Amino acid sequence: MKEDLLQRAGAVLRAVRKRRPLVHQLTNYVTVNDCANATLAIGASPIMADDIAEAADIAALASAVVLNIGTLNTRTVESMLAAGKAANARGIPVVLDPVGAGASPLRNRTVERLLKEIRFAAIRGNLSEIRFVAGAQAAAKGVDVSDADRESGPQAEREAAARAAERFGCVAAVTGAVDAVSDGKRAVFLRNGSPLMAGVTGTGCMCSALVASFCGAADGDFFAAAAGGTLSMGIAGELAAQAAGSRGLGSFHAALIDGIGKITPQVLAEKAKIDEA
Repeated sequence: MKEDLLQRAGAVLRAVRKRRPLVHQLTNYVTVNDCANATLAIGASPIMADDIAEAADIAALASAVVLNIGTLNTRTVESMLAAGKAANARGIPVVLDPVGAGASPLRNRTVERLLKEIRFAAIRGNLSEIRFVAGAQAAAKGVDVSDADRESGPQAEREAAARAAERFGCVAAVTGAVDAVSDGKRAVFLRNGSPLMAGVTGTGCMCSALVASFCGAADGDFFAAAAGGTLSMGIAGELAAQAAGSRGLGSFHAALIDGIGKITPQVLAEKAKIDEA
């Protein structure tokens, strides 16, 4: 399974670099610049249009759409719904990043509404967020994974990913010290990354941008897209730690974009740490 998945993820990455898919991202303003640069570094093209007057029109032109609720406000909820529905109508994959799901009634209502009214190709979040999405008990800690969930281990991540994927007919990726990706029938653990990634904001949002970039060129192979995007972020974290980690978190943050730009199908094949879950 590992070799087949890496071949497929590598093929999707080559398609990203060839097609430069347009990725429409309604994302949070804390990380919007990082998401745009990560999208460019992997070979796709970002656009961030969150006004209701154009959100649906831009989504209809895109190859993939990201809905990220990190800095949620009532104005952008309607824009997200409009963009997601426009993408659904044209068969354009939509990726959900349910940042902070479980932390407040507004976030909870918004996630539930998005999941009810929009079909998602992939959902990416930390364990607490994906547990909430899956309808399981979750202990939220703002926008971060809770301490209790962090200590649950990879098996809990696999179970949450599988449950969310089955519930919504999509691929789910739970990212953390170990990542788990599942489509409800199969699952893998991805063990790339660096502890330094937890020290800078935006690595989860950037990962969702990469997953969407892969989805935009995947021709429906969203399992390979989610795995490829997640692996790319983890390997980029390792490359950044090697290049700049000793200089501090600011240098590491900048080096993440360098690392993403260095991801190739060969790098994926050589550095990916994958176990069947």
